[in-house]
Amino acid sequence: MTTTTTSVWDDLVGQRPTIELLKEAAAGHGMTHAWLVTGPPGSGRSNVARAFATALQCETQSGCGHCEACRLGMKGSHPDITWVRSETSVLYVNDMRDLVQSAAKFPSIGRWQIVVIEDADRLGTPENPRTGNALLKAIEEPTPKTVWLLCAPTVQDVLPTIRSRCRTLTLATPGTEDVARFLARNDGVSETIASFAARASQGHIGRARALALDEDTRSRRREVVSIPARLTTLGACMTAATNLADLAKEETEAITADAEKRELGELQAIFGSERKDLASRSYKAALSGLEKLQKQKAKRRVLDVIDRALMDLVSVYRDAIALSVGAPGQLVNEELRADVQVVARAASPDELLRMIDAIFTARDQMLEFNVPPLLALESMAVALRLPGGHR
Repeated sequence: MTTTTTSVWDDLVGQRPTIELLKEAAAGHGMTHAWLVTGPPGSGRSNVARAFATALQCETQSGCGHCEACRLGMKGSHPDITWVRSETSVLYVNDMRDLVQSAAKFPSIGRWQIVVIEDADRLGTPENPRTGNALLKAIEEPTPKTVWLLCAPTVQDVLPTIRSRCRTLTLATPGTEDVARFLARNDGVSETIASFAARASQGHIGRARALALDEDTRSRRREVVSIPARLTTLGACMTAATNLADLAKEETEAITADAEKRELGELQAIFGSERKDLASRSYKAALSGLEKLQKQKAKRRVLDVIDRALMDLVSVYRDAIALSVGAPGQLVNEELRADVQVVARAASPDELLRMIDAIFTARDQMLEFNVPPLLALESMAVALRLPGGHR
């Protein structure tokens, strides 16, 4: 049974110093027009942005959680809080120009016109900054009632011209105990499940909730983290790479099918009877654009699922290093201690570090250089082959 939220700040885990700072800003002390919220995946960047945006609109300027502005803000339906989320690898320049124009409008019912960009790291690169440049002038010369809240993993992920004009907040990775308490309090899960999910998620709140509440999610993770101990032959490496790619594809298809069906229905509703006219150029163009966007979204979702699996793999090798050097405390994968011991016995700490490097190399190949996932995973799996097999 979940508890009743008494303020917009209640569900932020392990971020006390940041909460106090933002409460002061919402009350008018130290407020500025552009903020950059950074932190590792799962630290709660979007949740912090949502709470802050809501508190800025709050009738009491505190984020009380009870007034109409707070209720609308936390539901994501406040008319003066705009959310920008990218389901593709980049944010597009035309969309940003439209956003800048709408952000300059005077708020309709709230105190501020607030724009939250969840993926500010997708605004472009120093070599190709077009989308970021479309936003730059709005941040350089803000309208009096506009506030920009940008979210990104690190400061370095955001264009220098953008980040230099923002006040930066750096979030911490929530501790295991904080996450476990949050799960037990808000989702009513058992202490055992809460502890497992908190450790396995490595502080990622959304991932922790998925692991705590969904057996299929736990099963998929078990499949991934059991891989390292099995990589004793070249054939096992190839099989593991194929299984990882298939797992990602299956999980993505389950998400994508419903979303694509809904998007197509919305497009058909917009065009109505016009879509039945095979000669309708406007509908054909819109349909072609939708199909292109859906392909981009699907590709990004596959990469996101693979990325999560790679981080789960990294946790096994870090556990193995911890065992090798006799580090105290529980393992991230405590339930698979026997498998972790197999890996720790088969490879030295230096070899385990090289294996972690191989995982991050595969990650960069897919995310940065567009290497086909299966090819990158096969190369990675070969690099993860245990030297000499089991010892």
